[in-house]
Amino acid sequence: MAKEKSKKALLELLRKEGNDVCADCEAPGPDWASHTLGIFICLNCSGIHRNIPQVSKVKSVRLDEWDDAQVEFMASTGNNASKAKYESEIPPFYYKPTSSDCQLLREQWIRAKYERQEFIYIEKQEPYSAGYREGFLWKRGRDNGQFLSRKFVLSERDGALKYYNKNDAKEPKAIMKIEHLNATFQPEKIGNPNGLQITYLKDNSTRNIFVYHEDGKEMVDWFNAIRAARFHYLQVAFPGASDVDLVPKLSRNYLKEGYMEKTGPKQTEGFKKRWFTMDDRRLMYFKDPLDAFARGEVFIGSKENSYKVLEGLPPSIQGNHWQHGITIVTPDRKFLFACETESDQLEWIAAFQKVISRPMLPQEYAVEAHFKHKP
Repeated sequence: MAKEKSKKALLELLRKEGNDVCADCEAPGPDWASHTLGIFICLNCSGIHRNIPQVSKVKSVRLDEWDDAQVEFMASTGNNASKAKYESEIPPFYYKPTSSDCQLLREQWIRAKYERQEFIYIEKQEPYSAGYREGFLWKRGRDNGQFLSRKFVLSERDGALKYYNKNDAKEPKAIMKIEHLNATFQPEKIGNPNGLQITYLKDNSTRNIFVYHEDGKEMVDWFNAIRAARFHYLQVAFPGASDVDLVPKLSRNYLKEGYMEKTGPKQTEGFKKRWFTMDDRRLMYFKDPLDAFARGEVFIGSKENSYKVLEGLPPSIQGNHWQHGITIVTPDRKFLFACETESDQLEWIAAFQKVISRPMLPQEYAVEAHFKHKP
């Protein structure tokens, strides 16, 4: 009877507001709990908590046995009270991962909160809040694909992230302006669980660099330092904007990536398989997913400006090996693509529709104009 009473009390606690989603990634319907922290968490996050047993001990809400004292502690704490304590001093720019983010981001978020208590003690945030960061990262060589150790320096005062090919080099190999910088974790693509893709604009074309560090904390600190620098840059550039307006602009995950076939502007050449990346309104294509520069970029505007996406290819078209076609109509020309599977085709169409259905911002017209004048 006592066990049933405990189980019933636990299940009632799960229905309380705040406890109905994972305390760490906000996935709905958590089935696990940390009985030392007093929080309800999802299965994925419970696996991370198991790796920090000195801080967190986990149990299944439904399958494990609970004693009265543990249930009482859960009732007296819960997800909302835990957030109020462990997230009290979280900086606005710090990336809070969701259930769809990579393992590294979710693990370092949980360790930062409970193990290192970075959002209780502000001085622990210095690695990504100081406005300056330098260190060594493994960077993929543009031509040979080898990862070599390179010195990186991020300086808000200089408004740039730089890297140096030699430790004693006076001049950086590249200067990446914070204004155009983006960073997104790409563990599968890079083949390393801590792999980060950094992009910037060089002569208004997108340039990719791929980096990692063996220490997951180091890599996530670099990521949040870049977000902090972007945040402070945007605060100056848009003095009236609120944090809520600026935070979504700090870093972008790509809307969609993957292989498609494409044909050239005359639409008479054979279709070639290329790796495509949809980065907001820029559709880029590469021969290889880890290429430094795109072979080409297509600007995707809005339906008000005569952009549209159609399922299928014009009937006269030949030469595509893959059967699931997509036609993108722009004011200047049509772009033809073919996908290997129908599900791929539907996902790409949804990604294009999302962008096309959104009205263009004033600054996006300038980007569109530049694309029209590209050689």
